[in-house]
Amino acid sequence: MRLCFLVEEQYRHDGMPLEVIHQLRAWGHRVDVLWPGRSLIRISEAIQAGSHDAWVLKTVSGGPGLTLLEAAASVGLTTVNDVRAIRGVRDKALAAVIARGKGLPVPVTYAAARPEEFAEIAEAEFPLVVKPADGSSGRAVRLVATPDRLLDPVEPGGAAGPDGAAGGLLIAQPYIPNSGTDLKVYSVAGELYATERCSPLHPAHAVRERQVPLTPEVARIAAEIGDVFGLDLYGVDILLGPDGPVVVDINDFPSFRQVPDAVARVSAAVLDLARNGARGREACGGEASIREGAQGAQGAQGAQDTQDTQGMQAAGRTGTAVPPSTAQAGAAAAPPSPFAAPSVPRPIRPAASIGGGR
Repeated sequence: MRLCFLVEEQYRHDGMPLEVIHQLRAWGHRVDVLWPGRSLIRISEAIQAGSHDAWVLKTVSGGPGLTLLEAAASVGLTTVNDVRAIRGVRDKALAAVIARGKGLPVPVTYAAARPEEFAEIAEAEFPLVVKPADGSSGRAVRLVATPDRLLDPVEPGGAAGPDGAAGGLLIAQPYIPNSGTDLKVYSVAGELYATERCSPLHPAHAVRERQVPLTPEVARIAAEIGDVFGLDLYGVDILLGPDGPVVVDINDFPSFRQVPDAVARVSAAVLDLARNGARGREACGGEASIREGAQGAQGAQGAQDTQDTQGMQAAGRTGTAVPPSTAQAGAAAAPPSPFAAPSVPRPIRPAASIGGGR
């Protein structure tokens, strides 16, 4: 297969997706890499019907990669995730409206261009969690105890000042009392994994990041997120509040940290989605799909090497394909996870149900 990855500058040294790119090449597939934040792209030639089996995006919110992915979709190319689904979760204000409209447990959400406008919210709803509507990776998220603290500056390292992320929209949600531990649930094309980590609002709270079992209720919520937004590879931040689980963030193509054999599993899922179309398929078949990814590459062994060496140098890897027997052996050795929730078959949803039908 021939795939194109769009990788933003922020992820130029990130194992996800660079190790996935390396794995796919090792299995014998052809992978081109575009760097929308630091290179000239001749889009009229790069984006053509039939140029690739699928385009995959790893980008920051508001980054230029999403426009390129939309351009690929506009000429009929498969995108991973579905490009309409990505728009639906990149805007946190939009995501909150969509999720609450579908009955998912999401806090009441307020939006404003300037933080002082949140002073109109009843003081009884404070403390508030305030963050940029287009934020990512926990940057510029802050806990505001009382209305008079709304103009306090963001902590050092935050991506925004008191006026928000470069003047963009802000959202505010009532703080959900919790233990200081965030639950992150990852979906690899239907197979769910949960990890716990320290909350960005409680950095002093010592939490060892680790994989944990999923409860049926949390698994149901995480699977429903995929259905509602049309996502295949995604993560959901969930807090266990006094009234039960609450969804506080959704991310497309996250880091998949603590997912066992994440590189092989995500690589196999990308191949499945490229073959069958994002969301137009049943959930990933676990180990069998990983082996299929290696086995299906045998016919592509002799393909000309068109790898992006700059991308592999950044990843600290080479683009040399391994023999198929080696790839198969490594894939087959991936152990089943004791924490994985059963794969969740999902129906095809009409385009109108995804982010207002865009």
